[in-house]
Amino acid sequence: MTTTPATSVRTRFAPSPTGFLHLGGARTALYSWAFARHFGGTFVLRIEDTDLERSTPEAVQAIIDGMQWLGLDHDEGPFYQMQRMDRYREVVAQMLKEGTAYLCYSSPEEVEAMRERMRAAGEKPRYDGTWRPEEGKTLPPVPADRKPVVRFKNPLDGDVTWNDVVKGTITISNRELDDLVIARPDGTPTYNFCVAVDDWDMKITHVLRGDDHVNNTPRQINILRAIGAPLPEYGHLPMILGSDGQKLSKRHGAVSVMEYPAQGFLPEAMLNYLARLGWSHGDDEVFSMEQFCAWFNLEHLTASAAQFNNEKLAWLNNHWIKQADNARLAGLVKPRMLEAGAVFEGAPELATVLGLMKERANTTNELADAAMLFFRQPQPDAALLAQHLTDMVKPALALFAERIATVEWTKEAIAAMLKEVLAANGLKMPQIAMPLRLIITGQLQTPAIDAVLQIFGRETVAARVAKYL
Repeated sequence: MTTTPATSVRTRFAPSPTGFLHLGGARTALYSWAFARHFGGTFVLRIEDTDLERSTPEAVQAIIDGMQWLGLDHDEGPFYQMQRMDRYREVVAQMLKEGTAYLCYSSPEEVEAMRERMRAAGEKPRYDGTWRPEEGKTLPPVPADRKPVVRFKNPLDGDVTWNDVVKGTITISNRELDDLVIARPDGTPTYNFCVAVDDWDMKITHVLRGDDHVNNTPRQINILRAIGAPLPEYGHLPMILGSDGQKLSKRHGAVSVMEYPAQGFLPEAMLNYLARLGWSHGDDEVFSMEQFCAWFNLEHLTASAAQFNNEKLAWLNNHWIKQADNARLAGLVKPRMLEAGAVFEGAPELATVLGLMKERANTTNELADAAMLFFRQPQPDAALLAQHLTDMVKPALALFAERIATVEWTKEAIAAMLKEVLAANGLKMPQIAMPLRLIITGQLQTPAIDAVLQIFGRETVAARVAKYL
């Protein structure tokens, strides 16, 4: 049972637009969205685009497209950090005034030399505090030709401790932390500083993110404390591994969320699968997003890494395809079928065909390929036809052709008529079903022959059988 937070829940998803929306990011977004939905809170989308060299408009669009495909609707945003520069400069100025930050004129070369000395001495490399103002300390003369960075005056002693909702209590000594640069010589702020100010301004109560951010958290906590901001609760999610136990990468298949719709996956299957990669609700494997939001809590997040399994995703996708509305599936498969040369004029209704074919399809691409047999002219292999349409079978086929005109055109009536034809000719079902499949569809593998015949329609079946009599 999740304890209801004392304040209104506000979560955020804050990707850097330096690439596509990957599976780990999508899971983070899903958990943050579901937690806000569970408590009737607010889900904020924030684009952390201060990395000017790597951030691109295309990557921003890829993130928004991925969120829209998954249906993870945000309540506020998207906010862009590059549009908040005045606010960051205001906070930097306030920190300089209050003495929680200071100007540092050490050149990059000097800082690297400091770190080299510390490495050589077996110490953790860090800034040595040359320009850090302390009581009774005389600072070096200010170089005339150099613009300063602004550094955060990190506490020298004590620890930063937080109760991580995924990993439990985490403690990091302040001696491990540097006096972080919070603004560059040109005045642009740096990542950890922007995140802290944004979380404060946007009143974020719960931060769920990947565990690659654990080292950023103590820095952000110290900045938040320095500016007098309340601390959100933090939860660091373990990474998603490939089936081989290695970090998920392109060699494991698609890792961009938007590659999955192209491969024929439904968003509800992807959401259902991602939800279980790090969270559980008893033995429940299949559930809707309404159920997930009702059940979702932080207590059942797991601290161990999850393994991505394509077979499990395909199994879930098959389940959701079977649940999906046939008209919706038709809209998804029709473009692929048109590319493959499907002819829809005079053919059965696509939605009806998909209702028959979807039981065995793991993806909508498989479904499109399977449905093609109803939307192209059959071209049965001559050798296969000779093998199955024997002299013993031809009288039965002729009797079948006679009965086509009068039988009620339902699956049940067609099945009963086929049994009568077989009994009259002393044959078994495969002996007439196989040649009929070849004549009507051009292939031996189809769903039940009575269902196939019903969907093709009386006129098409009669015309195709007549060609072989």
